[in-house]
Parts: sequence; structure tokens; C-alpha cells
Amino acid sequence: MSTSPDDPLSPVALAGRHVRLEPLSRDHHDGLVEAVRDGEPWRLWYTSVPPPEGMGQEIERRLGLQAAGSMLPFTVFDAPTGRIAGMTTYMNIDRAGPRVEIGSTWYAGRVQRTGLNTEAKRLLLAHAFDTLDCLAVELRTHVLNRESRRAIERIGAKLDGVLRCHGRAKDGSLRDTCVYSIVASEWPAVRANLEWMLAQPR
Repeated sequence: MSTSPDDPLSPVALAGRHVRLEPLSRDHHDGLVEAVRDGEPWRLWYTSVPPPEGMGQEIERRLGLQAAGSMLPFTVFDAPTGRIAGMTTYMNIDRAGPRVEIGSTWYAGRVQRTGLNTEAKRLLLAHAFDTLDCLAVELRTHVLNRESRRAIERIGAKLDGVLRCHGRAKDGSLRDTCVYSIVASEWPAVRANLEWMLAQPR
């Protein structure tokens, strides 16, 4: 992937009140290991979260996909504390559309059910639609990951369908994948909903 400042899909930092998204760096390794140990999300059988000992390999995987032009990975920071809180990406990038998928996301336990994820999605969606001029943004999750499905639906994404036997979970079981999307014409309403959610007292 080009890193020219003229390329809109070059690494970029995005910041809000609750969250800061910075381009993934090898320097983030230790903070990511600390974050993933909080809540141990890699133990959920239907997720693909890296364990602490696999974080270096996962960073290299994501940076390799960035170099190939198919992923733009971010490290998620909890803005008030400055601590690393997880990872997220633009992935399956289709420059011809353009369109992207927001995925490969995980968070430390301490920031779950806070405004961090809502604001992270708002920042990523705003950049995708307002700067990258995407036709659509996809979000995908395991059909049995009900918490993730509820969160995706709550922000206003619509279910396009279920890809049956789309792959295998890390335990070897077959994975059905729910594919959601937000299209450009829906973005103003989705943005208003996200801003309303962020304004609610917590």
C-alpha cells in the first residue's frame, strides 16, 4: 500500500473524546499484550483474538496485509488514560468501489461497554464515507457471536446475509459468518444515531 500523503488509504490517525486510533506499529506490542490480558478475549472460541504470546505474529500479519494493500490496521487507545485498549482495522479493501470492511477488532475488558467502541466506529465510518468516499462499509461476525451482532445492529448496520460454512473457527468447527453493511445513503442517519448514543449519560 502506498504511504503517499496523496493516497487517502495511507495510514492515518483518528481521534475523539473517548478513543484515539493510531496506525499499528511494532512499538505497540507490549501495550497490546497488556490489553489482551485484560479480559482474555482470545479464550472465546468464536473469536480470532491473538493470545499474548502470539501478539508479535499478529502485528506482523496485519502489517504485511497493509503492505499488500488489503488492510489498514489501527491500535486503539483509551483517550482519557492514553493506554492501549485493543486493535481494529479496515480490511478486505476494495479500491475500485471503494468499499472496506471494519473488522479484526478486539478490546481490553476495562473498556468494554463504554463509549470507546461506539466512538471508534463513528470515527472509522466517518473516515470511510466522508474522506474515502466509500459506497458501503461491511461488518462481519460469527453467527453465534450474539453480543457482536447486537452491537453491529445497534449502530444501524443491516444484515446482508449469512455466508454458510464460510471458514473454520480456531477450534476447527465450521463458521457461518453474518455479513452486515451500511451504504453511503444510510450514513447520515447512522451518524446521527451514533452521536445520540455518545451523548447519553453512562
